[in-house]
Amino acid sequence: MPVATHWGSFVAVVDSGQLVRIEPRGDDPAPSPIGPGMVTAAEDSARVLRPAVRKGWLNGLPRVDETARGADAFVEVSWDDALTLVSEELRRVRAQHGDNAVFGGSYGWASAGGFHNAQGQLQRFLALGGGYTDSRNTYSTAALEVILPHVIGGAPWSYQSRMPMWDEIAESCELVVAFGGLALKNSQINPGGLARHQTRDLQRKCREAGVRFVNVSPIRSDTADFLDAEWLPVIPNTDTALMLGIAHTMLVNGWYDEDFLTRCCVGFDRFASYLTGDVDGVVKDADWAARITGIDRDTIPDLARRLFTQRSLIMVNYAIQRADHGEQPIWMSVVLAAMAGSLGRPGCGWGAGYATMDATGVAPGRPSVASMPRVANPVADFIPVARIADTLLEPGATIDYDGQRLTLPDLRLIYWCGGNPFHHHQDLHRLTRAWQRPETVVVHEAWWNTTAKFADIVLPVATSLERDDFAAGFSDPHLVAMPKVREPAGEARTDHQIFAALAARLGYEREFTQARSEIEWVRHLYAQTRANLGDEAALPDFDDFWQHASGVELPALSGPFPGSFEALRSDPQRFPLTTPSGRIEIFSEEIDSFGYDDCTGHPTWFEPVEWLRADLADRFPLHLISNQPASRLHSQYDNGGHSLKSKIQGREPVTINPQDAASRGIENGMIVRVFNDRGSCLAGAILSDAVMPGVVQLSTGAWWDPAQPGRSGTLDRHGNPNTLTGDRGCSRLSQGPSAHSALVDVQVYDGPVEEVRAFTPPHLEH
Repeated sequence: MPVATHWGSFVAVVDSGQLVRIEPRGDDPAPSPIGPGMVTAAEDSARVLRPAVRKGWLNGLPRVDETARGADAFVEVSWDDALTLVSEELRRVRAQHGDNAVFGGSYGWASAGGFHNAQGQLQRFLALGGGYTDSRNTYSTAALEVILPHVIGGAPWSYQSRMPMWDEIAESCELVVAFGGLALKNSQINPGGLARHQTRDLQRKCREAGVRFVNVSPIRSDTADFLDAEWLPVIPNTDTALMLGIAHTMLVNGWYDEDFLTRCCVGFDRFASYLTGDVDGVVKDADWAARITGIDRDTIPDLARRLFTQRSLIMVNYAIQRADHGEQPIWMSVVLAAMAGSLGRPGCGWGAGYATMDATGVAPGRPSVASMPRVANPVADFIPVARIADTLLEPGATIDYDGQRLTLPDLRLIYWCGGNPFHHHQDLHRLTRAWQRPETVVVHEAWWNTTAKFADIVLPVATSLERDDFAAGFSDPHLVAMPKVREPAGEARTDHQIFAALAARLGYEREFTQARSEIEWVRHLYAQTRANLGDEAALPDFDDFWQHASGVELPALSGPFPGSFEALRSDPQRFPLTTPSGRIEIFSEEIDSFGYDDCTGHPTWFEPVEWLRADLADRFPLHLISNQPASRLHSQYDNGGHSLKSKIQGREPVTINPQDAASRGIENGMIVRVFNDRGSCLAGAILSDAVMPGVVQLSTGAWWDPAQPGRSGTLDRHGNPNTLTGDRGCSRLSQGPSAHSALVDVQVYDGPVEEVRAFTPPHLEH
């Protein structure tokens, strides 16, 4: 039977109704090992089998000590009782505090499937009930999403169809400079589903065509070995300074595309004055950049010359913008590409997020696929996605966001469905304090992860293996059937079944379900897609599609796409961008008018709050890189077989340079303590010179396992880096997360090594 996931499509082997194993599809050239590991998690002891209510909440006890969220026992209840509690609580909070007191900004990847999209189901349900406070942007790319519309126009994600695809790069490009690297581990995934992994082979094709790669990253393995990339181990958070040093070299040597800058951009003269020091007295030359970045002084002018004289492409990965002033490297990378002379030429110029998802650079998009109809949210309030702890701790406070002043709402009920805030949010001890503030937290979960343990009401949900759906991934031109492989564990129900039952109690079941069953919805959405595409796609009827294990292919989209840089270069008057000037905004009058001291009118070097040149580095001399894991998607299937195999004595691995390890007496396989003033966690040491000295790498996604749950400041036994990262917006413009601006130290752990309990359910009473 076909299985579609964010990390690829597989085949499930089922015997007598029991899931035996999950195998890669035969036509996938680079299948992810995450898929087969799903089997071990399907029925492990961490499954939520019945509705459960936190004992203290049920009994009206104050949230202190052992009755706090995260530390309390749970009482299993019937579905009837659970649905009554949730519906009555929604009704009470709306009546007493208003619809904006309900937070439905539930954020996360959830699972693949066009109909069973967790956030879509939740938000439809809450909107029909009166509305909710939403969140805006993503933890992955908040700074990028806000800055790019100002600089190049278009919707936040429109750049995906405006940058070169890998085939074009192989044909026309000579030099790729990748800021943040091109880690293939990230290309395992694609939101919504993925038929075949293509990024590895497309990268290889580029190298075989003679394209040279430069990896600007603290981590050498951020590019595949077969790319033979030149490694420039840059001090974390200094990419903007390096780009400025390159730009200054281009300027003083005349190595820049004056025609393109004049016709297709605005504000280069003001930016040039900043480069030369006329604005602030600081010349941003190669010597200046070398002192900041740690890159050899002679390397910078050489790279500037190569970018200008060769057909070049500047890539930026998402990691570099999840940092203090994260908008700046994104903005500056566009400016550098405009100066270099390749922007708007085939296979060259600028792009973002290559290898972050398999579809990026593989296809410019796909035809629209029907999904559960959205309902307009009657509540206008929203918060920037990474400011949830601020909102809970300081209701009524005001913050800046993209030229607006937002008043943080007073949230009384959190409804979380399809995400794990105790994975993706920064400074988990601060989040612990904030999470005690709302009156009620409702969570849909399949496993007793940290978010479930920090809830008041936990409703068990079916996994993607336990329901009918079809997958349509981001930009991936395939539809893949997802028939149910197994029955839901215990008393689990689908999110849709739960919301339909709640809507019935609240008086709007018919509006929510439109009188369709789940399989009727799946058939309806497929039929809508088929009708919308018409003869161009010639999709089979549903019954044939449902039996087609390899899925069906949608017609390819062809350009030019709105906002095309090629069209802009050819005729900026005829093909303007949607920026205020119609051109690329090297200087943005709009951003300048906001008056932000941490994001001015042109790309600027701002010293990070935490970096290796900061005074704090005297106490915490290692820069923490908390990048994406190779063994799972974020925190999904951390309890799966593949992720569990990657652990060291049950802890998440942390990679440290042998020089830093030797000075601390650390050897391979040791349990170490990673710490700063915000918290500490245990991890298993891996020594490797693929990480530059002064840097440690600890991937995100290990289920948080505080030794004293519910109590802020306690040791994490498992290795979640967000125990250590700072919870501050990267600037007043985007308020995005700044996870990659964090200093730590590491030491051999000589305390009692307690058992990891991340996958152990809380105490359950019946």
